[in-house]
Amino acid sequence: MAGGLAPAAGAAPLPDGLGPCLGSDCPATWDDPSNKPVTNHDSNINVFVGGNYLVREAAAEAEGKIVTLGNFDMNKRPGASQIYNVGVAGGGSRVPPPDGSDYLTVGANLTVAPGERLLAEEGASSGVVRYGGSLDGTVLPTAVNSPDAAAPYADIRGDLTDASRCYAYEGDERRAATGQVLRSGSSTTFRGDGTARLQIFSVDADLVSAGGGRTDIAFAGVPEGATVLVNVYGGTRTLDSSSVTLPSPGQRQRLLWNFPDATAVTLTGTAQLEGSVLAGSPAGVTTLALPGVNGRFYSAGSLTHTSMGESGGQEIHAYPFDGDLPDCGTGPVTPSPTITPPPSPSASPTPSPSGSGSPSPAPSPSEPTPAPSPSGTGPADPTPSPSTGPHLPDTGAGDGEWVLAGIAAALLAAGTTLVVTARRARRRN
Repeated sequence: MAGGLAPAAGAAPLPDGLGPCLGSDCPATWDDPSNKPVTNHDSNINVFVGGNYLVREAAAEAEGKIVTLGNFDMNKRPGASQIYNVGVAGGGSRVPPPDGSDYLTVGANLTVAPGERLLAEEGASSGVVRYGGSLDGTVLPTAVNSPDAAAPYADIRGDLTDASRCYAYEGDERRAATGQVLRSGSSTTFRGDGTARLQIFSVDADLVSAGGGRTDIAFAGVPEGATVLVNVYGGTRTLDSSSVTLPSPGQRQRLLWNFPDATAVTLTGTAQLEGSVLAGSPAGVTTLALPGVNGRFYSAGSLTHTSMGESGGQEIHAYPFDGDLPDCGTGPVTPSPTITPPPSPSASPTPSPSGSGSPSPAPSPSEPTPAPSPSGTGPADPTPSPSTGPHLPDTGAGDGEWVLAGIAAALLAAGTTLVVTARRARRRN
């Protein structure tokens, strides 16, 4: 298409209408997390959990519409705030679901520990907590029992599993990458090809520093308006970040972290994670201990929202996903407008740092003591395994730079530095 970059062939949204803001009251622009007044609303699901949703330690709130097919169990540590907010949050995008709509839907049992409170209200904003099984504990406003509460959402779980695999694989082969993943010391850079409408990165290791600690994550060579898809392969994976820098402010709404295989995902660190998260394994458990996630969180498995060490205030913020992904046959294709790439790929993008406001306390490496899984009729809640997967390898000395794309991980294990230049996403004429 002359004068711009055409949408990738076969571009499609997430399944079941997930991703974009829905309703007549969506904001024209999405600001960084703040505590500004609520003036807009979003009817779409921001957090979907196919299994059980656990709130532990000092986790604080989850913004936006929330659906869990299994149990919702809140049991925070003594000394931490005994409140967990759902739907509307004190800080975030400040775009909650419409007033009076369902803020939280629980398919099975809803349990809040003694002395704790689950709140679906803040200021003039208020919503409904709806559950399908039993209720134990304090919920405000008063929760509503509906035996078929989660029935309208039952098919989403399998659709997310299928979509997650499709985004990461073509048949039995891993989907080809368009960019490289580079690490130098404590920095990890996702460097795109500067032209593709869909920038795909392939990682088969933990996203940590060379020494196994936290890493500064940045993106470069990503044209304005492109979608970024990061496929993280492996059965047990950890992302431990100290900062996340985007090439442009709007990239947050077009960035998807996809974990198609993992049965245990740990998202931790001192930085808010920009972009949306998709965990495709129905047997998986995601342990979310980041200060914040600024995007959709969709898991076919279970979620433990928690904190590490003495930190607290962990949040999930409601931001849409508006990217164009590989077409997996889950709905009609709605191409985005064409985009014009910059004259040349930028090696150092203009930073748009993760919106963290003030520095977050550094969590200690110790894991919280896992609480017993709640009983109920919801999907089984597998016990998360500690992250023991291989760390991303270096090819040189301690601060040496490594490159990982597609099958490069296997060659790196043999001491070989390899850059795999994968095919670019097809363009339309």
